[in-house]
Amino acid sequence: MKRTPVSWLLAAGGFSALVGVILTWGRYGSLVTVSATASVTLWVMALVCVIWGRRVRENLDHNNIGMDRSQLNPTTAALWLVVAKASAWTGAIVGGWYVGMATFVLPKASSLAAAQNDLPGVVISAAAGVALAAAGIYLERGCTLPPPPDGEPA
Repeated sequence: MKRTPVSWLLAAGGFSALVGVILTWGRYGSLVTVSATASVTLWVMALVCVIWGRRVRENLDHNNIGMDRSQLNPTTAALWLVVAKASAWTGAIVGGWYVGMATFVLPKASSLAAAQNDLPGVVISAAAGVALAAAGIYLERGCTLPPPPDGEPA
């Protein structure tokens, strides 16, 4: 698997933010209220990615990858690599959406009661999306091994 380019995540987040801007500025009255609890799953997944990223890196640093029970199974590391990629993309897209929504909510919060109510949820969710994308990249980078030096078997 190839590494997820951060530039692609930024592009996906930017596109999602643009969609969020267009839909929020055009249809804010028909959107549902954004509560601060909307981001709980994003924060939990970001925490899981960071914890597993640390665990995988510790096992790699101690050359503790293998099929023994005391070692990290390579298949488990590969599964967490898939979770990392999905988390990075999800964080970029969802975070971008809430950043786009924030372009409407932030300036209107002082004059519009609905925007003032949505402000905490939008800001927290945007931060959670960015945190999830960063945690996904962190876990992904931890799950990739450098190629063996020339002359050594893979």
